Amino acid sequence: MTGALGYVETQRAVVASADDPLVLRGGRELPYVEVAYETYGELSPERDNAVFVCHALTGDAHAAGLHLGDKKRGWWDNLIGGSRAVDTDRFFVVSANLLGGCSGTTGPLSLDPATGRPYGLDFPQLHMSDLVAVHRRLLAHLGINRLHAAVGGSLGGMQVLQWAMDVPDQIDRAVLVACSSRLSAENIAFSAVAREAIMSDPQFHDGRYVDHGVVPAYGLKVARMMAHITYVSGEMLESRFGRRRRGGEPSFDVDFEVESYLQHQGTSFVARFDALSYLYLSRLLDYFDAFADPRAEALRGCATRFQITSFDSDWRFDTGQNRRIVEELAARGHDVDFAEVHSPHGHDSFLLEPPGYHERIREFLR
Repeated sequence: MTGALGYVETQRAVVASADDPLVLRGGRELPYVEVAYETYGELSPERDNAVFVCHALTGDAHAAGLHLGDKKRGWWDNLIGGSRAVDTDRFFVVSANLLGGCSGTTGPLSLDPATGRPYGLDFPQLHMSDLVAVHRRLLAHLGINRLHAAVGGSLGGMQVLQWAMDVPDQIDRAVLVACSSRLSAENIAFSAVAREAIMSDPQFHDGRYVDHGVVPAYGLKVARMMAHITYVSGEMLESRFGRRRRGGEPSFDVDFEVESYLQHQGTSFVARFDALSYLYLSRLLDYFDAFADPRAEALRGCATRFQITSFDSDWRFDTGQNRRIVEELAARGHDVDFAEVHSPHGHDSFLLEPPGYHERIREFLR
């Protein structure tokens, strides 16, 4: 596989302690924060070639390469590697799991030092700035003061935008793909239904399901099945599944192929993600409203260059939502590199390789 990375390892770093707690935007403190991350490529002697990759809602630190003994490559493996758009022959790439996640970074399943039990719903509500603060601490741990670029799709792109607002000029190039500066009512509605499915599951136990040795698998599965429909396009579902059936008499069993596809998506998701992390990170998105944040004014005069890409079949974070970011940045003096890319794959296009998409990022990072 040309340009593909070989075996990689997930590392961990402690970035907050009792002597140096993480003070959240809402005022609460986390006395211990650990971050899971991966790196690809070599940091230059001048430490000026770092690219930070920010993942989407249900992503993790494993963005590229292979873990030993695993067959599944990183979620953005087609973008990151030697001679790829994010070229590891040139750049030192850092990919880290989000605060509130469930893949090695401190989140609601982590132990609360005050009680010795998992936080559960006692974990504090998060702001996008809190995700940025943790990843900035990780950069400090790695001895990196400035980024050549930060690249993110969906929630990842929103984090990049917040980062540019919180710390103007720490990022030379900000790459935002298929994202929004504030969720539409429709988006909030979808997330509300997903959370209701999780919290109504009898196995949720008010967020204390770990104490009972169970997980709210049914609710989490339904949440993912519904959410996944919003990540793809009607065109993709029609071309791939249409009205094909398994056959037999009409029943309430899984019959249509599209039903089987969603069942698979839901079941596989339960095996890799946590219900509480889903609640916290989806709720964080609901409250995100970048340009209503006073910190947005810091973008005036900021030297960061912005590239924004949308996809014409993405109805979750449609082109209009991406254009709003362009307009808000333009109002603050930025000449934004923007394009709508054709793709039949909906929101998930940012994980794929529609023509022209990777080429845009390659040129921008160059």
